[in-house]
Amino acid sequence: MHDESLRADCSSCFGLCCVALPFARSADFALDKAAGRPCPNLSEDFRCGIHSRLRGEGFTGCTVYECFGAGQKVAQVTYGGRSWRQEPATAEEMFAVFPVVRQLHELLWYMTEALSRPAAEPVHEELRKLLERTEALTREGPQALLALDVAELRDEVNVLLLRTSELVRAGAGRKQRDRRNADLMGAKLKGADLRGANLRGAYLIGADLRGADLGRADLIGADLRGADVRGARLATSLFLTQFQVNAARGDAATTLPEALSRPDHWRAARP
Repeated sequence: MHDESLRADCSSCFGLCCVALPFARSADFALDKAAGRPCPNLSEDFRCGIHSRLRGEGFTGCTVYECFGAGQKVAQVTYGGRSWRQEPATAEEMFAVFPVVRQLHELLWYMTEALSRPAAEPVHEELRKLLERTEALTREGPQALLALDVAELRDEVNVLLLRTSELVRAGAGRKQRDRRNADLMGAKLKGADLRGANLRGAYLIGADLRGADLGRADLIGADLRGADVRGARLATSLFLTQFQVNAARGDAATTLPEALSRPDHWRAARP
């Protein structure tokens, strides 16, 4: 469903997420770091010096983050394999370009999934055209990328994703209450039948979703940080991303879409 260009390949990147992005001391990060400043754990070869023990060292946020392949696109395509260390004059610009391309790749991820859904066939032609246009934008030069109105493009894509959602969720064969942007933090939803639910942008932080059925549920933008999805059925959920899966708490019984991987920390988690 998704090609490898939409998955992070850290070996082909210049540690861009470890430099370009800021983070603050919190439960997710052990220290403060300003945008554009390399993380102290970033090695000279652009690899993380504590990758195997990030959670234990207080960098849970790093194990959750997903760039949708934007890192290697910026490193190898936009800047032709020339790193910010090799050419320091490009650093500030490169760090500004990275989040733009990351947003474009996220849109590509959603459109690619929409094209894989037979129920969304009525909008496939429009989706293909917009996907091709978006992919072409990711190959533009730095100045064109920085001048791009990503919000305008996102609105255009969202029209087709909303239609996709309606078509896919209708296939669940049951009418669900609209829970778009709903505050479901800590909600007790163990074993809930959420097939076909509209959970776009819902706050599911710390929610108990053990054994819940989220088949064909729209999860685009849903906040799953700390959500307990052990045994939950997510294999046919709509617009679920690796970022969301990484943020949740699952186990071997949790079913996932084929395009997503089971996080290492799920295996280490205790009941």
